[in-house]
Amino acid sequence: MGDRVRAEVELKELAGQIRYHEAAYRAGAPEITDGAFDDLVERYRELADSLGIDASERIDAEPGQDHTAGFETVEHRVPMLSLEKLSPNRRDSAGEPMPLADQLSAWFRRRRKELEVEVLPTIVEPKVDGISVSLLYAGGVLRRAVTRGDGHKGDVITQQVARLGTVPTKLPKAGKGEIEIRGELYWPLSEFARFNATLDKPLINPRNGCAGMMKRKDPVGLEETGIRSFFYQVAWDGEATLPPTQSETLQWLADRGADVYLSEVFQTVSEEAALQYCEDYQARRGTLNYDIDGMVIKLDDLGMYARLGATGHHPHWGIAYKFPPERKPTKLLGIEVSVGKSGKLTPVAILDPVFVSGTTVSRASLHNFVELERKDVRVGDTVLVEKAGEIIPQVVEVDKSKRKRGAKRFVPPNVCPTCGTDAVSEEIFVYCPNPTCPAQVRERLRHFASRRAMDIDGMGEVLVDQVVDKLGVRSPDDLFRLDVEELAELDRMGEKSAERVKAGLEAAKARGLGRVLNGLAIRHVGETMAEDLAAYFRTADGLLEFAARYVAEDEEAVETVAPAKSSERGAVEGLARKSADSIFHELHSPAVRKVFTGLADVAVSLSVRASDVREVAEVSGKTFVLTGALPTLSRTEATKRVKAAGGKVSGSVSKKTDYVVAGDDPGSKHEKAQALGVTIIDEAALLALLGDAD
Repeated sequence: MGDRVRAEVELKELAGQIRYHEAAYRAGAPEITDGAFDDLVERYRELADSLGIDASERIDAEPGQDHTAGFETVEHRVPMLSLEKLSPNRRDSAGEPMPLADQLSAWFRRRRKELEVEVLPTIVEPKVDGISVSLLYAGGVLRRAVTRGDGHKGDVITQQVARLGTVPTKLPKAGKGEIEIRGELYWPLSEFARFNATLDKPLINPRNGCAGMMKRKDPVGLEETGIRSFFYQVAWDGEATLPPTQSETLQWLADRGADVYLSEVFQTVSEEAALQYCEDYQARRGTLNYDIDGMVIKLDDLGMYARLGATGHHPHWGIAYKFPPERKPTKLLGIEVSVGKSGKLTPVAILDPVFVSGTTVSRASLHNFVELERKDVRVGDTVLVEKAGEIIPQVVEVDKSKRKRGAKRFVPPNVCPTCGTDAVSEEIFVYCPNPTCPAQVRERLRHFASRRAMDIDGMGEVLVDQVVDKLGVRSPDDLFRLDVEELAELDRMGEKSAERVKAGLEAAKARGLGRVLNGLAIRHVGETMAEDLAAYFRTADGLLEFAARYVAEDEEAVETVAPAKSSERGAVEGLARKSADSIFHELHSPAVRKVFTGLADVAVSLSVRASDVREVAEVSGKTFVLTGALPTLSRTEATKRVKAAGGKVSGSVSKKTDYVVAGDDPGSKHEKAQALGVTIIDEAALLALLGDAD
């Protein structure tokens, strides 16, 4: 294999890993640290550059990386770019490790040369670990809040941000024109712990918890979370007269009611002093009431920013100092392969126990077999362990200087370690395709009974294990056939506990099709997709009949959910061709159809709940697009009412759109509707169409 072919293979593998870890990060379940992810991206860019890959074909040019279905996306007037980073893994031209001090010194030399100055006043600010947000004010009043997204486009979260009560809805003395400020939404550790204690299933960490809360389509209750904000930049302004420096801008923001960490800001003209402040701040990390993953070193003179410009990825006026996570060496005793609810086979490191970031770790993630091979991890190696997001233990590196002769590479399994079925590969992952695999059965039943799926009161993981091992439960419908007597015989149960579980099972029967679909652990079907499928097809019979048509490549069926024109969206929000192929083929499989038959036999509701559906003639069958902020209805509430009345809600405007419901600041969807001649209505007209469909 030639060098170019090897590089192309590595580039493809890196692309798959980056997409996977981006999805895990957006889902609030990161498997690697930010630093490890940055290393993957840097290696990808290095290879893409060396191979001459066109910018339009690179994954770092793909739009909407954090887009959530159901949220409007808008383009940033000024891109929200990431900062260049000082990296402990960076090497010089000779391949030798490059100390952070040398990296920072090189960065300052480039800036001085480009600006033709000898002295560079610098400001150092804390990099609180939250989610970036951009706020647009008009006449001093908050008009729109947008996530960072891919840096060029982000999701509108105005209602969510306003509901928090911790972000200024007015910016006094900011002028009559428009002004955009940027900052971070974050969850103080004390508030996160308080809120987490009220949940049945605790959130993984403050940063991901905050991201998830801001993507809740119904903002009610967000004011009780304790999520806060702080701001550090004026991205652009209309009529406001702004100070000439970053340090004065921070004071300007503070004077107008925006939270700013002025007491934590350090000013200097010395790069050595800037680096020392970063290192000293790291020692304070454990005493803070917020997570912090580093510091930001910026030039103080804002007039220099435009002169320096930016690359497609980062501006030249600042650089980030990332705090390294605690990393401990230990011996890798073995590698096990776990089987998930979807059948994914995952390598897990068995470690000589080691104390890392507050807990003793004996098992750690190896992510997938591609990553295992890339790191060249072998049994008996001394490995370095850290926690992704300070939560999930992972093997990040091998100390090959301590490797014993003869250590062998781990070979990915050809068969499932639990049931022996031949494994199949899909992109960078390996799966067991056997739906009756005992390991999958156990994980799927745990998921089916969980709060976010069927929410079966009393049916926790320990009880699921018992009914599988002792009562022979293999399928979701088997759960509903359990009786009080046999449940009462299980460990730590008794008659009262058994009666509670049985009552929980009876109550769960009425959860409706959306909850059932989410509970079946069908690949690519999460909570939102399950509800959207249920809302569109209404009944399991309708869904399964459509799946049969789709698998048979019925043109009308395929076009309904996965239009050939990439500019058009299908009937089910967020359902692309690749995921549609996977979902409908699995729904059409004998195993899944058998589950639906079994659930019907035990009287589980397999249709949209009657309380959620009340068709209205003027709305039924019509397609609506919502854009802008409506006066009284949240986007979630408006969507629910349209769907309950028999209508459909799409995220994009096309010739098939019947109505565009426009609120304040409607954006490009309003313009496209006008161009296509689509009927545009306001909230009052929508309510009139809905009539009494409350």
